[in-house]
Amino acid sequence: MATISDVAARAGVSTATVSRALNGKSTVDPQLVARVLAAAEELGYHPNGLARNLRRQETAVLALVISDVANPFFTAIARGVEDVAQDAGYSVVLCNSDENPDKERRYLDVALQERVAGVIISPTGPATSVDVLTQRGTPVVAVDRPLTGRSADQVLVDTRAAAQEATAHLLAGGYRRVGCVTGPEGVRTADDRLAGYQDALRAAGLPRTGRWVRRVEYHLPSGARAAAGDLLALPEPPDALLVANNPTAIGALEALAERGLRPGRDVGVVAFDDVPWATLMDPPLSVVTQPAYEIGTEAARMLLARIADGTRRPSTRVLAATLITRASSRRTP
Repeated sequence: MATISDVAARAGVSTATVSRALNGKSTVDPQLVARVLAAAEELGYHPNGLARNLRRQETAVLALVISDVANPFFTAIARGVEDVAQDAGYSVVLCNSDENPDKERRYLDVALQERVAGVIISPTGPATSVDVLTQRGTPVVAVDRPLTGRSADQVLVDTRAAAQEATAHLLAGGYRRVGCVTGPEGVRTADDRLAGYQDALRAAGLPRTGRWVRRVEYHLPSGARAAAGDLLALPEPPDALLVANNPTAIGALEALAERGLRPGRDVGVVAFDDVPWATLMDPPLSVVTQPAYEIGTEAARMLLARIADGTRRPSTRVLAATLITRASSRRTP
């Protein structure tokens, strides 16, 4: 395995020059930088990341810990984070916690070990702790879900109000037995969407029983399919469903298809998060769209500001979601 001394010998420079060139120091002559980079490539030399980080105390790298990389909502957040980070000269390492607290904690430990400049995280739940980072002075910004019991920079969406609007829309369309398939208890977005659903029922003078409510894992369509199927098998099944995200929507739509039920005509459906396939359905799917890309860009700007000035008071930005009504939430012949 090639060493920094091998690169220095091949390029005809000192090891100090190699180090400065590979670390992007502006004091190195561009011609020498080109020679060093060419020598490193020829020899297949890769700097020891951890050792370099320990010397520099931090890297120009941000860690983004998201809950479900397969969910287009989170990938749009990632794109927003990356676009801002790249413009500022930072790279982004994407970590998928898969809604698993243990996996999330391992990624936070890695972020600490690698001396990342900052972390953006969508917490898996109330047990999430970033103390391992904050005790070392690593800036943290929460997205989508707040960090429980901690004053921190965060970018959230008012999904409670959006869920209330979506449920009220279904009720206004003539659906009277509106059900809700939401995420796990203790996950802030799941609890908020259930609360918004209940707000709309209360405003309409309808009972807020748990009869037509089911909780499922956010990232497993199979769980949502089973939950929706359970609701539809009730003696008095719901005639409309509010579902909490797009994996949940996939499961609910599969449950409807298995029973030959058509969205809109038979069971009204509104789902959180717009996705490209929503308009390709027959009928097209009504959605609550969240500004995922803006969440990412705003979180990245917050984090960079925190890196530049760690004395700033923590701030929270709450964005609005938008209800987009399509045929799946309108009764049709």
